[in-house]
Formats: sequence, structure tokens, C-alpha cells
Amino acid sequence: MSNMETDPVEMLCGADTERGAEKPRVEVISPREVPLGGPRAMTVRRTLPQRARTLIGAWCFADHYGPDDVSTTGGMDVAPHPHTGLQTVSWLFSGEIEHRDTLGSHAFVRPGELNLMTGGHGIAHTEVSTPRTTILHGVQLWVALPDEHRHTERDFQHHVPEPVHIDGAEIRVFLGSLAGSVSPVRTFTPLLGAEIVLEPRASITLAVDPGYEHGLLVDHGDVRMADTLLSPADMGYAHPGIGALTLTNESDARARTVLLGGTPFEEEIVMWWNFIGRSHDDIVRARDDWQHASERFGTVKGYDGDRLPAPTLPNATITPRRNPPRH
Repeated sequence: MSNMETDPVEMLCGADTERGAEKPRVEVISPREVPLGGPRAMTVRRTLPQRARTLIGAWCFADHYGPDDVSTTGGMDVAPHPHTGLQTVSWLFSGEIEHRDTLGSHAFVRPGELNLMTGGHGIAHTEVSTPRTTILHGVQLWVALPDEHRHTERDFQHHVPEPVHIDGAEIRVFLGSLAGSVSPVRTFTPLLGAEIVLEPRASITLAVDPGYEHGLLVDHGDVRMADTLLSPADMGYAHPGIGALTLTNESDARARTVLLGGTPFEEEIVMWWNFIGRSHDDIVRARDDWQHASERFGTVKGYDGDRLPAPTLPNATITPRRNPPRH
């Protein structure tokens, strides 16, 4: 999905790299509502990036949207827009989105199915909810590419993970490995991405990689992560050094969550609009290439409409923002 803010925040992000074995200590990252523009405006709940935390592993962007009744909202219609230096991860809970990109990919995003697109040096795509969609609901996630791979070639991967059933939960692992399930989808840094649905009042303990930091996004239900209660749309953050995570559904109905993880991202990155680079100049160059219809991004075929123009750059050099230091 495009970040369609008309005045996007610029940021230079760095990882929190202090580690060590410890009991789970969970920080709560509350979402901020972000109105997106475009032909069909929609508001998303954004947990990454923000001042409290800019990255979890290489996960650098997390938008949570819906459930939206498309008869009221008009659904999703995102015109051709660019990406650099990242991978987009689309995961739906309900609805259907049609995807087209400059690789020639024509695919659909459906509940329980992963679409992962690699921008690298440059790609463009469109996202349109289909006429079959009545309720649109899901998450849109971005992964920052490490410097050695940030100019990699365009790519598109589709994967349907088999659900894993354990006592009290159903898990779909779309990236990395968890609960004995391993995703075949290629990433450029160690990552974990999984949907976890908890039965009413269920509690599970999952073995996780202690070298990872983790974020648990709650879609619905009240879920306790270790000793910290998370409300719908909250994200709980756990530092590296933890070998097991206990999740408890405090609700009388099923609760749905998305667990993200990865090794702390050691590089500083600059994010602005739909671009990730390493400097202000990288962003300026990418924007100019998009505005001048450079072959860097190619052409999306099959979409009836104009490209999204890039917002105006800030009048100052992009300034750094970092994860807070650990205490």
C-alpha cells in the first residue's frame, strides 16, 4: 500500500542493539490515526513508525485498517505508486485486493494468503479492492532492505501458509518460523511474521528466537503479552533476550493478533513517503525519478487511471529519529 500522506514524516531510523537475557518486559505502542488521501480516502491505525519506536527488527511500517464496509467507504483504490529499498507485506483478515505491478504481476490478496513485493532499486504497483469485497480489513507492513540488498531487482512472491493448530490457538506463519511451521518466502534479514488466533480465555507459550525483538499487534480482543494487557490496535514490544512469549486471551470471544519479529536492524535508514534510502539525497533522487517517469520504476499495465504524484519534499534536510535507548 502507498503511504498517501500529503505531508509525510521524514525520519532516519536506527536500531536499539543492546541485548541480554531477561524476563519479558513489554512496552505498549499505541496507534496513531493517519488519514490517507487518494480517490478513496481511508484512515489507518499506524503503530510503526512513530516516536516511541521506529523499527522492530527490519519491520519499519505497520498500518492496521478496517473493518471497513466498502459500500460506505468506497473500498481501496490506490493508483500506481513507487517503492524503493523495501519489501511490502500484505495480509488480509477479510476482503480481496487486486494487485498489479511493473513486473507484470497480476495477483489477488485474500485472507490467509501472503503477497510480498520487493521494491529494491524501484518498483511501482496498484491496489484495488474487488467488487466481491464487502468488508475490507487487514494490515499493510513494510520491511527495510539492508544496504547490501537495497538496490536488488524487483520481485513478487505469493504464499498460502498452512494453519498450525496447538492447544488454544491457530497460527499461520507467513514469514520465518514459529511453532514448527517454516515459511519458504525469501527475506533479506531474519524475520518472523505470523497471524495468531487465540480461543476464548486461552493461554499459550511460544518458543521464540532470543536474538529477535518482537511486536504483537492486536486486531481484536484483549490479549495479555507476558504480564502486560494489550487492547485492540495496540502493539506490545518485547526486547531481545527472551526465549519464550506467553500470550493470554482475556476475552470471552476469539482474539486475533499478528506477531512480528526480527534481529535488531543495525543500520540507519531514511524513510519518506514510499521510499527508503540512506540519505536525504537518496530520497530526492527517487522522487525525481518517479516524477519524471523514469524507467527505474517501470509502468503498471491494466490500471485505468493516472499515477500518484509524489508529495512536495520538506524545505530542510531530512532529520534523524531513533529508537529510544534501553534502560
